[in-house]
Amino acid sequence: MRRISAQYLFTMAGNPLKRGVVTVTDNGTVDSIEDTGGNLGESAGTEFYNGIIIPGLINCHAHLELSHMRGLIPPGGGLNEFVNAVRDTREATPETVISAAGHADREMHEEGIEACGDISNNHLTISIKRNSSIRYLTFAEVFGLDAALAEARMGEALKLVREMQAARLPVQVTPHSLYSLSAPLSEMVSEQISAESVISLHFLESDDERRRTHDHAERALELARLASRLLLVHNTVITRNEAAALAATGNTWFCLCPSSNLHISGLMPPAAMLREVTDRIVAGTDSLASSGRLSMLTELRLLHEASPGIPFDEIVRWGTLNGARALKMDDTLGSIEPGKRPGLLLVEPFDFAGMRLLPGSRVRRLL
Repeated sequence: MRRISAQYLFTMAGNPLKRGVVTVTDNGTVDSIEDTGGNLGESAGTEFYNGIIIPGLINCHAHLELSHMRGLIPPGGGLNEFVNAVRDTREATPETVISAAGHADREMHEEGIEACGDISNNHLTISIKRNSSIRYLTFAEVFGLDAALAEARMGEALKLVREMQAARLPVQVTPHSLYSLSAPLSEMVSEQISAESVISLHFLESDDERRRTHDHAERALELARLASRLLLVHNTVITRNEAAALAATGNTWFCLCPSSNLHISGLMPPAAMLREVTDRIVAGTDSLASSGRLSMLTELRLLHEASPGIPFDEIVRWGTLNGARALKMDDTLGSIEPGKRPGLLLVEPFDFAGMRLLPGSRVRRLL
C-alpha cells in the first residue's frame, strides 16, 4: 500500500480535497480516500507532493498513424489547405509510420494519458496498441466522395475492423465528417452503427465546412439517434442553437482540440458557450500533423486561459472523467475512487492563488 497526498487532490468524485490522501494497492487500485480538511500533519509513510494530484488523462481524439508528419505542415493555412497537405504528404514507408506512431504512443503515456480515442485508416498501429500501456478505442474511419467507390471504401474499413478484432482491440466504424462521404457510403456507415456504438465525427471545424455542407445539426442528430455515444470533434464554428439541439440528445459529447485549431486556422473552440448548454465536454490532442506535442495538459491549459471564468476542477473533469465516460471507460478510469485504477498524476508547478495551470506545468506519473 502507498499513501499519497499533495496540496490538492482532484478525485473528480467531489470537490478538490486540500491535502487529501489517497491510498492505493501495489497494482494501482484505489483503496481509500481521506479528507483531512487540509490538516494532514505529520504522518509516517505518507508521500507528500507540493503540487496537485489528478487522475490519468483521457485523450478523446488523436491520429496515431499521422505521427510521422510532425512539423511538416506550416500553421495558419486554414482547414482546406491542411486537409490537402495531409493528403499530399501522409504517404510514408510502413517502417516510418510504425516508428513514429510508437514514439507518439510512448509520448502520450509519459504525458499522463491513460486512454485514447484514435482515428485509424490502416492496420499499422495494431501491434503498438496491443502492447501499449494506454487503453485505446480505435475509430475505423471512412471517407470518400466517389459513389462508385463506396463499397470498396467500406470494404477497407471492415477489413481493418476484422484485423483489430483479431488482435482483441476495441474498434468501431466511424464517418470522417459530414462533408467527406458520398450518400451511398454514408448509408453503409450508418448500417455499422448500433445502440452500443461510440462514434466520432469531425464537425464544424471551419466556415468553409459550413459552406460545403448543409443541415449540420440535423444530420448529426441522425447519427446520435443510432449510437450510444456521438463525439463531435472540433466544433470551432458551432452555433449556440446547434449545440443546444445536439446536447438535448443526452448522448452527444463535444470534443475540443485547441492546439490543433490554433495551428490550422487560428481559431479557439467556444468552450464557454458550449458549457452554457451542456456538461458533456471532453478534449483531445488531435495529431502531430497539427499539434507540436501530444499533451492533454496543454489542451486543458489553453482552454482555461481562453475561458478563465470556468472553475479549474471543471476543466480537469473534461480531460478525465468526462473523457472516460464518453469512451465508455469510466469503469476503471477517469476518477480517483475506491476500486478504480485511474492512474495518479502529479502536476507542478501550479498557481494555487489563481487555481490554474502555468505554461511550465508538467505531469509526472506517480502510478
